[in-house]
Amino acid sequence: MSISSVPTGAPPLGTPAPNPPPIGALSNIKVIDLTRILAGPYCTQLLGDYGAEIIKIEQPNVGDGSRQWGPPWVGDQSSYYLSINRNKQSLTLNLKTKAGQRILKQLLADADVMIENFLPGTLASMGLDYEALRHEFPRLIVCSITGYGQTGPYRDRAGYDLAIQAEGGMMSITGPAGEMPMRTGVAICDLMTGMHASTAILAALNYRHSTGKGQYIDIALLDSQVSWLVNVASGYFATGETPARYGNAHLSLVPYQAFASADGYFVLAVGSDEQFRKTCDIMQRPDLRGNPRYARNQDRVQNRAELIAEMQRTFHTRNSKAWLAELEAAHVPSSVINDVPAVFADPHVLARNMLQSVPHPTLGPINVVGPAAKMSETQPAVRSAPPTLGQHSVAILQQLGYTPEQIEQLKTDKVI
Repeated sequence: MSISSVPTGAPPLGTPAPNPPPIGALSNIKVIDLTRILAGPYCTQLLGDYGAEIIKIEQPNVGDGSRQWGPPWVGDQSSYYLSINRNKQSLTLNLKTKAGQRILKQLLADADVMIENFLPGTLASMGLDYEALRHEFPRLIVCSITGYGQTGPYRDRAGYDLAIQAEGGMMSITGPAGEMPMRTGVAICDLMTGMHASTAILAALNYRHSTGKGQYIDIALLDSQVSWLVNVASGYFATGETPARYGNAHLSLVPYQAFASADGYFVLAVGSDEQFRKTCDIMQRPDLRGNPRYARNQDRVQNRAELIAEMQRTFHTRNSKAWLAELEAAHVPSSVINDVPAVFADPHVLARNMLQSVPHPTLGPINVVGPAAKMSETQPAVRSAPPTLGQHSVAILQQLGYTPEQIEQLKTDKVI
């Protein structure tokens, strides 16, 4: 199913999440999650998929801001919130109160990791920053996620994905040449920051395993975005030239882009001279195959415009399915351009269990994107649906030893 073919109606439910799930690689790890919106919750969802116990701390009566980010909605729940908060427990807690701070410290007594994404200095004002906690909890790993980090002239700025993509250079290399710079279709800075945070936390846990010491992790959206300029940055370092936008094309490889066929679009990703020759044979264009101006990749890069125009003229003559069948048979990298409904109807995506369903306490079964990693001994698992606000508050407080009367008093005092 291509981008031009959009099915109607609700998608079918995915494969039910494993029940009971296998023991996860991080099943001995307890994480106190003070984050909200995207980067932090994505990080903790990754850790939760690997089996960590995640206790999500939310502001009473308000919760994670993404709970209000709709439409779209699933019942009364924001689909945005549902996308990044599975495998967690929700405890409402007012950290501006002494009682709330006391409860947080009770949770930290046997926690391994605390993750937060307040503006720099916010937790310090409450005596809950790493420097205040490290002496009482020397094994604790604290990870702070902010837009610009804990140091530098921009540290006090609020960081949002769009601004970071703009400031960090990503928009300058995204979109068609000569047109408006474009952001990516998902909040990629937030997501990559969450991934950087999760790997840093795993590294810190390994260090603690060897030394017994916790540590502080400072993760910034801007740093994360700059870090994955990778080959584009390296090209700039090598030449001093400002990288340009190429749309769907590639700076260093030709042909490597989308083409229009008779009925839509497909992509062709030629990575070698042999693949180019095979493509010319499929196109029945011996004139291109034998032209010395196109023989080597560096020649094709130099003569990009005229080659692409000739290839596009030929690709217009047949539909995408016909071209892709021959390209795939010749092992030339190529693909249909799927829309999102087509992705989750794709037989390979389904075979890889990337669409799963999990029972929600108020909505019934809901679809979620399955974990990406496949592990032979400790397979990541979707164990529980994203929690409703404060769903686990009473249970968690009871585990800490609070009586029903004390819990009711905490509600009266607006601590939970």
